[in-house]
This record gives sequence, structure tokens and C-alpha cells, in this order.
Amino acid sequence: MILEVKTGSKTELVDITGAVRKAVRDSGFRDGLCFLYVPHTTAAVTINESADPAVSSDILMILNKIVPWRDDYRHGEGNSPAHVKSTLVGASELIAVDGGELVLGTWQGIFFCEFDGPRRRKLHLRLLPQGGE
Repeated sequence: MILEVKTGSKTELVDITGAVRKAVRDSGFRDGLCFLYVPHTTAAVTINESADPAVSSDILMILNKIVPWRDDYRHGEGNSPAHVKSTLVGASELIAVDGGELVLGTWQGIFFCEFDGPRRRKLHLRLLPQGGE
């Protein structure tokens, strides 16, 4: 299935935990793995703390420091930093599902990482059953 994510800023982390949980629950899927994949070269997906919004801000702050918007980039579109950030964070996550629920730690959330927005993006979600089912 495909989830649509609408972003509102050039760079932002969008908490998509609720949308992914709902998709898993609505599917009736019980046990196995939830695979998330971002088919964009300037976006990513990650799992991190979702209880304190300062964590997302800190992650973006550091990514912007280590990959600045202005530098000697050769890519002509002007979004080289977004490509680099996407590579650093990664295009996929794999989450266990037990009894129809995502297995996440108390403070963990799933974030869609926008590095070249605002845009309408896609997130592919695949449910992989536990072996033998």
C-alpha cells in the first residue's frame, strides 16, 4: 500500500507513526514485519524519539550543519544537500509487528524526513508475514 505524506517546509520531520499504525491495524495483519520505503532521492524515513519535538528539531539542526545548503555542489538543480541528507538517513525501515501492533519502544516514533519540500510524497508500506504463514 502507499501512504501519502504532505510536507510543508523545505526540511522537516513528519511524525507518521499514527498513519502507519492505522494502516497496519486496518489491514488485519497480525504478525511479521512492516517494511517502509521512500521512493524519493531527497527524502528519507527514520525511527527516533517522538515524545519531545525538540529531538526532531535537533536532528534537522545537525543535518543542516554537516550538510549546509550553500557549498560547492556540482549538481545543477540546487538540491544537492537534500540528496546527501537522504543518503545519510536512509530510504527504508523495518519494524516488527506483533498481534497487529507495531513493536516500537516507549519513546519511538516513525518520521518521514523531508529535505527538499514542501511536496506531496509517497511512502510504500509492505507487510511481510511471519515465516510459514
